[in-house]
Amino acid sequence: SLVPIKNIERELICPICKELFTHPLILPCQHSVCHKCVRELLLLNHEDSFDAGSECSLPGSPGPRSRVPSPSMERLDRLARSATLQRRSFGRRGWRRGSVTPRVTTFPCPGCQHDVDLGERGMSMLFRNFTLESIVERYRQAARAAVAIMCNMCKPPQQEATKSCMDCKASYCNECFKFHHPWGTPKAQHEYVGPTMNFRPKVLMCPEHEMEKVNMYCEVCRRPVCHLCKLGGSHANHKVTSMSSAYKILKEKLSKSIHYLISKEDQVRTQISHLEVLINETEENGQVAECGAYEHFERLFQTLQERKSEMLNSIEQSRTRRLEQLRGQVEEYQGMLENSGLVGYAQEVLKETDQSCFVQTAKQLHTRIAKSTESLRTFHPAADPSFDEFVLETSREEAMLKELCFGGVPEPPIIDLSRSHVYNEGLLCWQLAEDTLATDHQVLEYRRLGAEQDGDSRWRLTDRVYGPSTVVCDLEADSLYSFRVRSCRNSLYSPYSPEVTFHTPPAPAFGFLFNDNCGFSSERLALSRRRDSVESMAGMAFLLAAERVQTGSYMGLDYIIGDTGISQGRHYWAFRVEPHSYLVKVGVASDSKLLEWFHNPRDTSSPRYDHDSGHDSGSEDTCYDLSQPFTLLTVGMGKIFLPKASVSAGSDHGDHSNRVLPMPQRIGVCLDYDAGRVYFYDADTMRCLYERQVDCSGTMYPAFGLMGSGKVHLEDFITAKRLSYM
Repeated sequence: SLVPIKNIERELICPICKELFTHPLILPCQHSVCHKCVRELLLLNHEDSFDAGSECSLPGSPGPRSRVPSPSMERLDRLARSATLQRRSFGRRGWRRGSVTPRVTTFPCPGCQHDVDLGERGMSMLFRNFTLESIVERYRQAARAAVAIMCNMCKPPQQEATKSCMDCKASYCNECFKFHHPWGTPKAQHEYVGPTMNFRPKVLMCPEHEMEKVNMYCEVCRRPVCHLCKLGGSHANHKVTSMSSAYKILKEKLSKSIHYLISKEDQVRTQISHLEVLINETEENGQVAECGAYEHFERLFQTLQERKSEMLNSIEQSRTRRLEQLRGQVEEYQGMLENSGLVGYAQEVLKETDQSCFVQTAKQLHTRIAKSTESLRTFHPAADPSFDEFVLETSREEAMLKELCFGGVPEPPIIDLSRSHVYNEGLLCWQLAEDTLATDHQVLEYRRLGAEQDGDSRWRLTDRVYGPSTVVCDLEADSLYSFRVRSCRNSLYSPYSPEVTFHTPPAPAFGFLFNDNCGFSSERLALSRRRDSVESMAGMAFLLAAERVQTGSYMGLDYIIGDTGISQGRHYWAFRVEPHSYLVKVGVASDSKLLEWFHNPRDTSSPRYDHDSGHDSGSEDTCYDLSQPFTLLTVGMGKIFLPKASVSAGSDHGDHSNRVLPMPQRIGVCLDYDAGRVYFYDADTMRCLYERQVDCSGTMYPAFGLMGSGKVHLEDFITAKRLSYM
């Protein structure tokens, strides 16, 4: 089913000018931008640009290979130096009008925001997107429907065009087309199409080599190139393919993607309906949250207003009381002045001649005057003019207001099982919720399952974690632990994450790296810089050895061991074998066996040479009960192969299905040196896959053997113990 052309307008809009594309150019990141928009992005100042004069002579509608001229490097350096000198003189004379400003050749893509560097050649390195241009033209025609394209050759009145010539780049009516393209002339061979305003070239030319056609596709740069670009140009070391092959592959991929989207139309409509419901819920919940916030702040404002009114009333009452006291004191002191108040009254009393009457009045008057005299000696204002007791210290309250949590309860984090590993110590990693507000810290909790009878089933808390991971120490061996984590923001805790369980290994983790000295073959094995992974390579030595191989023999294993040995106790380590590995032997070996392997090299060997060759020779059955100084388990081609003797006695020894298991993502090995026994585990579930007796008379080393294509990675937690001391 075809989509109507009118329904794709959003795909035809330039991300810069927000209008329909006009002569779109393809950027290196595969996004398209209008020609004029790219030009405006590149020019710092159109009026002062050194290309302004050249661009003014360009036609408004650029041709198939019209370009904005770019300066040479010498000219660019000269202009940059000139601009620097002018900037230095800016303080004295100001910036001169008409000064030259170097052009910018780097700008962020408006679609993906990646920096686009056009280099010295500038816009000349960009292809025009003729396909997009044609679609835009068809859209314009469908949008205007009734507006016809007129003949470019008719004299007024113009007739409606019936066809357009791609060579002449003009539209014609029937009569004009016959007149300008007569039979028997070269113009009769011109290519014509229906009426159009979009005249594209017949052949796409290389922008770097102007006379060459593009005939290849660079898979690195994802753009068409010519053969000169591949021979000695900028794409010399890039992988290219033929244009027909790229066309076929890209068209097939695009068709499959379109068919898939069309087949999922019902699912898309369902998801759109779900999104519309979410939009409505978002609007409703946003309004509810807005009303709730308004109510909360109104209550805060009301409380503050009440406290404000109480404080202002207290200040007013205190001010009135103090003014009354001070004014009364002023009146009292004014009475002490001559001929006024108390002094004047006392002078009048002294005029009394009757002794009895004088004594009766003078006693009380003398007491008042004595008080006034005392107040003069010890002057104290009746009230304190300062209002320090009403000064508010609100810094704590302001800090609390600033720390108000508007994000609510944070989302719980999710423990990342792919990055979390548990040994006698556990590395727990989690992913924080993708919300816009950061959390203050996280708290990890864990407990040992099945410990109810010991009374130790409580949750244990770690210290605050300020990051996405933490290490838990002192875990008991061969135990099942449950972990959960939650976030905290402004004293509000999120719900707990879903609980995850890990089974600790049966022994402490043994730390080591691959040994690059003892028996290491650099011709056949590639060791990483950290010495935590090794890969088997099919080099020239392997090829020469294979040339000498006769029927009935096979290539020998290339061995590599750990750089640390074991002479006592129980130890556990884990590793990953790449699924594409052809044959890998994993296990343990003693120092005596290693001397035999490394000091007696051989390119080929018989299948019966080694007791643990991995072939169905019967040698494994013969010596299974014997205690050997090594044990190696065969892993390869996505499978793990168990020796025959490890299968139950009642099973058919010829049935391979009983001893071929899917290869675990992680394999664990546990060596009990004192008991002389080795165990192989599925490290994810801690399920024991295989165990057997081993001779531990010497120092034992983790051992690996590779043949063909194979790769082994040590667990990060295993290597971290060794790397931390290096």
